[in-house]
Amino acid sequence: MSDENHYDVIIVGAGPAGLTSAIYACRAEKKTLVLEKNAFGGQIVSTKDIENYPGKMGVSGFELAKEMYDQAVKLGAKFEFEKVTKISNLESGEKKVETEDDVYFAKAVIIATGAKNRQLGLKNEERLTGRGISYCATCDGAFYKGKTVAVQGGGNVAVEDAIYLSDLCEKVYLVHWLDEFQADEKNVSRLKSLKNVEIILGFSVSELEIDETKKLSKVKIKAKESDEERELEVSGLFVAIGQIPETEAFSELIKTNKFGYFDSKEDCLTNVPGIFVAGDCREKSVRQLVTATSDGAISAISAISYLNK
Repeated sequence: MSDENHYDVIIVGAGPAGLTSAIYACRAEKKTLVLEKNAFGGQIVSTKDIENYPGKMGVSGFELAKEMYDQAVKLGAKFEFEKVTKISNLESGEKKVETEDDVYFAKAVIIATGAKNRQLGLKNEERLTGRGISYCATCDGAFYKGKTVAVQGGGNVAVEDAIYLSDLCEKVYLVHWLDEFQADEKNVSRLKSLKNVEIILGFSVSELEIDETKKLSKVKIKAKESDEERELEVSGLFVAIGQIPETEAFSELIKTNKFGYFDSKEDCLTNVPGIFVAGDCREKSVRQLVTATSDGAISAISAISYLNK
């Protein structure tokens, strides 16, 4: 194996967390490789306008991700677009990173593979993402100020999303396929006190309708226990039925919690010395662009400290 395949730091994932890690690692003059199975940017590239990232009012997700990518490249990061299939901790302490195409080695590894939103699985869902369908109320809620929206879900995230949106929107429908919530009672009580929120239990969104501007105009909902259907005229649908962490390929080596997220706190450390995690793939309560970049910085600083010992 040539020295070309040996690095100080290998970063798995090129979303905001991974790109930030690359920037910090390169500024510390560490030989850095970023491995990404798709394209750089992660979920953020589907966001049309970003208004909650400091200093970047109105920039698109793709534009911001491109700036991060260009900065990492300029500082010396190497990118390979390959899918990582396995990471091994060798007896020497070096890490072996296998992809579908090659094998790489590094003294430290940062896993920033993120999480993917659990989708409804409906026709036109991907087509309408960013054009009426969102998976993050705090990210996109402001775009629906004064409008009517729906939230699908019944856990804490869905209930909190509906409460948050009630301050912005004229009306909010909360649609949940069960007859009771899985959210905390305190949140549910607050939700029920809101006059502009209509709770619809025992239903789920079954169809998405597109208007002449190719945006969401209406959703159809269907009852769980019967053939009853309703139509809701909405400008936005916020899907809050959970996320799926991209951790399965590494779960035999890195400890995960019961939900599949890496068992790591704010320090971004794992149970394996020299392996760090960052972003939405780790256990955390807030998953936002700014917290992903924060994780990227913390994990890289931790990796740099590990390498300099």
